[in-house]
Amino acid sequence: MAIFKININRIFDFIQKEAFDAIQTDVNLAYNNLIQKTGEGRDFLGWLQLASETMSSPLVDKIEAVAKKIQSQSKLVVVVGIGGSYLGARAVIEALSSNFHTLDSNGFPEIIYAGQNISEDYLFELLQLLDKKDYSIIVVSKSGTTTEPALAFRLLKDHIEKKYGLANAKERIVAITDKQRGALKKLADAQGYETFQIPDDVGGRYSVLTPVGLLPIAIAGFDIRKLLQGAVQMEQELYTSANIADNPACMYAAARNMLYRAGKPVEIFVNFQPNLHYFSEWWKQLYGESEGKNHKGIFTASVNFTTDLHSLGQYIQDGLRVLFETMLLIDTPKHKLNVPFEETDADGLNFLANKRISDVNKMAALGTTIAHADGGVPVLKIEMPELNEYNLGQLIYFFEFACGISGYLMEVNPFDQPGVEAYKNNMFALLGKPGYEEKQKEILRKTI
Repeated sequence: MAIFKININRIFDFIQKEAFDAIQTDVNLAYNNLIQKTGEGRDFLGWLQLASETMSSPLVDKIEAVAKKIQSQSKLVVVVGIGGSYLGARAVIEALSSNFHTLDSNGFPEIIYAGQNISEDYLFELLQLLDKKDYSIIVVSKSGTTTEPALAFRLLKDHIEKKYGLANAKERIVAITDKQRGALKKLADAQGYETFQIPDDVGGRYSVLTPVGLLPIAIAGFDIRKLLQGAVQMEQELYTSANIADNPACMYAAARNMLYRAGKPVEIFVNFQPNLHYFSEWWKQLYGESEGKNHKGIFTASVNFTTDLHSLGQYIQDGLRVLFETMLLIDTPKHKLNVPFEETDADGLNFLANKRISDVNKMAALGTTIAHADGGVPVLKIEMPELNEYNLGQLIYFFEFACGISGYLMEVNPFDQPGVEAYKNNMFALLGKPGYEEKQKEILRKTI
């Protein structure tokens, strides 16, 4: 059974129950297209049973062995990648780590990131840091030519070879790439890097349960077997029925699509725990890149409450009524802390004395739910008992499966991303890349 609860009751102030029940027919079709692999993007459904297949293969043993080797030689590990090539790993690592893990080492290497931007200052300061630390590199790219990670890896490869020498540098680089082709695959073979494969039938934003996510997560000291076990459990549950009442992924996909059809094209993903920030970032890419096509799709945004209640809270409460929220709530924190009693009560908070901080946070979440629903913002809730590897594995697979259903309900291909090439083509033309001369002329005419 799922370890979390999903509650959509507050959408029925905005959608008639009869209309919601009627979407079951569409859900059945979307569900069958997904599990029978008959819908658009069927060539990229390798993630559907990936967790169970991985658990029964030698791959986990290899990942754990490589992780131990890297742990023994490095204080820092740079994950080079963009989008799904780093977000999934970062989402899990940040969710399970101390909020201050960069200042309070748990004995495992610190995972840092490159190739997710083209900031000269970021890369310069990264190299300055690496001058002082023993480090290794995990470079993630199917092609090896995606601009941001390719540029970062070029700099890092030069740095690590000068720091350790060619022979030793090769022992500190792991390539996660295509099985047979691409610039990174050729380089890895030529240099003798340790290599893992990105499955051909798994897109980047669905790759967290492949070596793309599993290797950095293991290096950071977390149990990837439990992560996979959670995903397997959710996989088994979601394969039993397309009934909205029984299948939480179908319920979530149906609810968000009904709200979309009712004029709510913006979904805000809400967390009340700072270390879930990057889980929200992973979720944004998963849904935004999967559904935003053909001038359709829910716009995905995220907020960190209660922090953002003091910035975006006013807009959510009283702005354009185009929003709905999905709240991810954690029932039991890792630690226990009570509000102390203060004799003078200068801040007026003695009414909270001896209460747990988590209880205050829960009431903040409930009060926000009521206020936003009263203000015209439907609220969906996903409640987890605690943050651990097993529960996160369930949650990851749940969101991936629901995303496939939701995309099919919108009649788009949830597994491609044709729109991401537009900025790249313009950038290449402006930078004078060979073969882009005509595109450069076209752009320059537009800028005159």
